[in-house]
Amino acid sequence: MVFNYYHRLNRSQKAIYRKSDAVERIILDRPESLGDVIAYLEGVLAGEDRKRTESASKALVDGITADLKVAGVKIKVLSARPSNNWGELHGLYEPAHGRESARITVWMRTAKHKRVVAFKSFLRTIFHELCHHLDYEYLDLKDSFHTEGFFKRESSLFKQLVRGGN
Repeated sequence: MVFNYYHRLNRSQKAIYRKSDAVERIILDRPESLGDVIAYLEGVLAGEDRKRTESASKALVDGITADLKVAGVKIKVLSARPSNNWGELHGLYEPAHGRESARITVWMRTAKHKRVVAFKSFLRTIFHELCHHLDYEYLDLKDSFHTEGFFKRESSLFKQLVRGGN
């Protein structure tokens, strides 16, 4: 199955899309080694501690990239999500450019009510943005598209790292 925007892609982009769609899982060698980091992240997010949430998010992302033996990525946790008439932005991935390292930005509070987001939602956002990074660094794709395979890879990380992950 392809998403509607596939038909607007050029030949090269369609080839990248199909490669992405064909990969359904990212398998970690030692997902259990990140269990304490996940538990700590859940606690500091619930405690509304932005700095510790950022530090724990970095430890999680660093652990995954180290496990997969790929280049690291910077992560920034900001307070309230930006929003507009298009909705709320949950996360953002910015690929590496020149000397600039790749970066993930996530927000820990909802835009409208400024409430801390649910832990699973926050974690899935991190995995989603990390999957963009892994498309470039692990799968060696020239672009990162939202394909069915992409969303399955995101879920595969969640299922490996979260007890009862569904």
